[in-house]
Amino acid sequence: MPSKIYSATTFGLDSQLIEVEADLIGEAAKFIVVGLPDVAVQEARERVRSAIKNSDFAFPRQKITVNLAPADLKKTGPIFDLPIAVAILITKRVLELPLSEQRSVFIGELALNGKLRPINGALAIAMMAKKLNLENLYLPADNAPEASLIQGLKIFPVDSLARLVQHLKGKKLIKPCPASQFPDHPAVHQSKIFPAIKGQAQAKRALEITAAGNHNLLMIGPPGSGKTLLARSLPELLPPLTLAESLEVTKIYSVAGLLPTDQPLISERPFRNPHHTASGTALVGGGSFPKPGEITLAHRGVLFLDELPEFPRSVLENLRQPLEDGLVTVARASQTLQFPASFTLVAAANPCPCGFLTDTEKECQCLPTQILKYQKRVSGPLLDRFDLQIEVPRIKFIDLQAEAAPDKIQALTKNIAEARKIQLERFKNIPEILTNSEIPGQNIEQYCPIDETGKKLLKEAMHRLHLSARGYHRVIKVARTIADLAHSPTIKTEHLAEALQFRINQEN
Repeated sequence: MPSKIYSATTFGLDSQLIEVEADLIGEAAKFIVVGLPDVAVQEARERVRSAIKNSDFAFPRQKITVNLAPADLKKTGPIFDLPIAVAILITKRVLELPLSEQRSVFIGELALNGKLRPINGALAIAMMAKKLNLENLYLPADNAPEASLIQGLKIFPVDSLARLVQHLKGKKLIKPCPASQFPDHPAVHQSKIFPAIKGQAQAKRALEITAAGNHNLLMIGPPGSGKTLLARSLPELLPPLTLAESLEVTKIYSVAGLLPTDQPLISERPFRNPHHTASGTALVGGGSFPKPGEITLAHRGVLFLDELPEFPRSVLENLRQPLEDGLVTVARASQTLQFPASFTLVAAANPCPCGFLTDTEKECQCLPTQILKYQKRVSGPLLDRFDLQIEVPRIKFIDLQAEAAPDKIQALTKNIAEARKIQLERFKNIPEILTNSEIPGQNIEQYCPIDETGKKLLKEAMHRLHLSARGYHRVIKVARTIADLAHSPTIKTEHLAEALQFRINQEN
């Protein structure tokens, strides 16, 4: 009689419950896996055969048929090794699955000696199992810490096939992992980079506004002016991840296979810095079996694009829609997947090919045509999506000699956290909006009312700075954040004036 147990696989960031059926028929020694398996699943036949034999169990000499249902879903990866082996042993009556294990899920890759190797996406599968009210999850011991983050599900760490069989027979039980205990308050990380930055008062102010309202920031300046250091300091200013955000980010890194073995829960905001040679797929995600890209790995954190004009224009254009929607859609013939991509975009660029166009001490060597061609590498629509656009000048000698003021960072982060709380209260009835940068255009007047004096200032600015409708709205959102940092319930003229200082004239 065929056996049936449960396993699971991941599609994008979501998981799907899979039924693994095994049957023994006839005398022909064949091993067939059906149900749209990929190459890795097909290769499971040899891994399972060796693992069963090397675990001191007799491998069946009959024809083995393994079905992975539902049959219309593509099955990928070595995650089915363990459930296939268990299903075969049940069919061969080496063991009998107790009633208490009827609602159990088995996942894991088998080594040839029967040991278990870790797999990707364990946290996502644990979330799915909990949602479906399943009771037990058997998985490689290395994956147990991340899976135990999910409350109300028994997590059994398995180190070998033989050990699992002993447990299922009731001879040598495996102790389930204790549920993870979460701290009452988010961890506070130490600021090391920001306090060490000398000078650059305007850039620091821009970082403060960026952190408070989750705005996008573009920094333009000569080489060595500190653009990269400023960008790397931004995560230190951002509020710590909440528990829900930590689980969200951890799930992404688990599916991508990037979760550190010694850090089952990611508690710090991600900082991703892809090289300018990265492909469009590497940046936004995708592939034959879609995986998260850099913008998803930066979810709830910072995506830093250094040397922005050096990125291929076609790659940069892929960012436009995710910046508006906070997610990226990957369409394939058989399925359409969505990956979250709510990140703060920070970019750095030189003003010209040699980098010294705006430098007061070193003369630019570029021709006007070279400068224009270089600056046109980044499209106007993408530039328009940067809420703050600043010039970062060369650091002066007097600033380099000044002592750092590490005590100021505490007051700065406190003010940013308070501004974030104001925004959470403002948008408490709209769960999809967390910060000012996410205010839809149709709600600008509701949340960002402006008096007549402010409207006159904006009218003049639209003419002088050649602002588009999107740029106009982004200036208002930045002004709303500046007002929150000043604990002002209304947007004043000085808040709008400061927001306008962070826009570069797009006339050319």
